[in-house]
Amino acid sequence: MTRTSYHHGALREALLAACLRLIETEGIAAVSLRRVAREAGVSSGAPYHHFADRAALLADLATQGFRLLTDQLTAARATAESPSSALVALEQGYIRFARDQPGYFRLMFRPELSQPEKHPDTRDAGEAAFGVLADAVAACVATGELAPERAAPTTVTLWALGHGLASLWLDGQLDKRGSLFDTTATALVDSVLDGITGFLGTEGPPPTRPPR
Repeated sequence: MTRTSYHHGALREALLAACLRLIETEGIAAVSLRRVAREAGVSSGAPYHHFADRAALLADLATQGFRLLTDQLTAARATAESPSSALVALEQGYIRFARDQPGYFRLMFRPELSQPEKHPDTRDAGEAAFGVLADAVAACVATGELAPERAAPTTVTLWALGHGLASLWLDGQLDKRGSLFDTTATALVDSVLDGITGFLGTEGPPPTRPPR
């Protein structure tokens, strides 16, 4: 698009898309309002119509990422056959999101950049994504698959597990470790996730994995 082809409503989305491209190709450090404007093909002053500063731009992009993650986690949970298998589906969905959307993922968990304490929409979007996991754990409690007192630590454990695996895979560490173990990153992750039902104390075979 040329500088004159953006309608006012489309400019914000174009700037967010340009910011995401920069993060994916050059890293977060490359992002400035001037650089994003150049990437979007607009004047250097155009971003200020929508964003007060760099943090506001990054906060809006992080909000967008959290909402996308919430949608994907909700869809993943809906495919599960039981509350416990939903937890595995959520872990898989979280990891898949990180691999498919590395630009969003690298930004969303950098609060010193997006400053969610100053941007309530970003904070609320992050809580909504976490809420999908918390609700799934609560469903396991409701069906008797998990003791009520284990709900909070289980939620945090699963969150940490998914985030850790996603980060390691995104940074190439799981591929490296897989080669050393004469296996693949995918096989390593699947083996770890197969242990979730054992962690919950439930019996039976590992849940069927949805297609990747």
